[in-house]
Amino acid sequence: MNQPKTIVITGASDGIGAAAARRLHRDGHRVAIVGRSPQKTQAVAREIGADHHLADFTRLDDVRKLAAELNAAYPRIDVLANNAGGVFGDRTKTVDGFEKTFQINHLAPFLLTQLLMDTLISGEATVIQTSSVGSHMRNAKVVLDDLDHDRDFTAVRAYNTAKLENILFTKELHRRYHTQGISTAAFHPGNVATNFAVESDSFLKYITGTRLGRTILITPDKGAEPLVWLAQGRPGVDWISGTYYEKRKPAKRNNPQALDADLARELWDRSEALLR
Repeated sequence: MNQPKTIVITGASDGIGAAAARRLHRDGHRVAIVGRSPQKTQAVAREIGADHHLADFTRLDDVRKLAAELNAAYPRIDVLANNAGGVFGDRTKTVDGFEKTFQINHLAPFLLTQLLMDTLISGEATVIQTSSVGSHMRNAKVVLDDLDHDRDFTAVRAYNTAKLENILFTKELHRRYHTQGISTAAFHPGNVATNFAVESDSFLKYITGTRLGRTILITPDKGAEPLVWLAQGRPGVDWISGTYYEKRKPAKRNNPQALDADLARELWDRSEALLR
C-alpha cells in the first residue's frame, strides 16, 4: 500500500459508503465518515474507530457547517468521495428551495467540494463522484433552465439526471483544477442491494431493498470496490483523471450529454449562480 491517506466519505453511514470506509480504514487510511443519521453514522464510526461528522444534504447550511468542520479538522485531505445520494418520492423542495433529488445528489456535493477547494488543492487531492448507469438512460437529460424538473419530474428521471450531472461535474472539475493538482473520477458501483431508494415510491425501492432484490444484486462490499480502487490508486498511473468508470475501465456507453464540454461548463456556472 502507498502512504496512508486522509479520506472523507459522504453517505458513509450505510451501503457502499460504509463498506468503503471499513475497507479503507482496515487498509490503514484515516477515514472521516459523513452521514445524516446520528445513530447510524456514530455506529459505523465506533465500529471502525473513525472520525465522524453529521450533515443533512437537504440543508445547505449543514453543508457549509460540514465544510468548516472538515477544513478545521484536516489540514490535508487526500480524497473526497462524494458518495451521498439517493432516489426519493414525490417531488418536494428543500428549505433552500431546490428539488430534493437535485440538491442532495448534485448541488450539495458541488458546494462541499467548492468550500473545501483550498484544502483539496494543497493536498493535490482526488475527488470521486458515485454515479450510476442511470446516467445513460434515455430519460436522463440536463435542462439548464429546469434543473429542478418543474416541467418533467419523475423520481427516476430526477435521479438519473443527477447521476449524469455527477459525471459532468467530474469532467469540469478536472478541466478547471487538474493543473492545480486536483484529480477527479466518477464511477458506477454496479447494481447494489442497498437502502438508497428506501424513501422512493419508484420501482427501484422494490428491487434494491427487498429480499428478492438482495438475491440478484451485488453486495455493498462489492459495490464499494471501485471507490476503494480509485481512492487508493494513483491518478495518471492506475486511472485517468476526468473519467467515468465502469468495472475499473473507462465507460464505453455514455449519454451524449456526458461528452458535452460546453454543457459541463454551463452546468458548473449555473450551479455557482444558484448558490450565491
